[in-house]
Amino acid sequence: MAQFFLAIAAILGGLSVAAGAFGSHALKERLTERSLEIFDIATRYQMYHALAILVVVGLLSRIETAQSLLLASASAFLIGILLFSGSLYTLSLTGIKWLGATAPLGGAATAHRLGLPSSGSTELQVRKGRRQRVKEG
Repeated sequence: MAQFFLAIAAILGGLSVAAGAFGSHALKERLTERSLEIFDIATRYQMYHALAILVVVGLLSRIETAQSLLLASASAFLIGILLFSGSLYTLSLTGIKWLGATAPLGGAATAHRLGLPSSGSTELQVRKGRRQRVKEG
């Protein structure tokens, strides 16, 4: 599963760079300044989420416990890209205002994602002889 999320992060990161270049060159004459700002926000947050998925993939290879929580966190980052960046891309390209109301769902998913890695246990077991933390109780 880690390889799947590694591939997803690489693809989404690359698409974010391509979308940013497309927005600054091809869309510059076609969109309003505000729509370009919204498009730029979508590309930036797509990249942030892709990088966050890469961090989670790195943690998956180092942490023995909480694997399911880390996979859930990576999945939530992916959902966040679809909800947040997807709604902003669509809003900027179509001008459909109600789509802006779906962006906070991506923000809510962000808050949820940030809590996932630490919610299953108070401590984690780390691979390769490093400090070991175990679940209390």
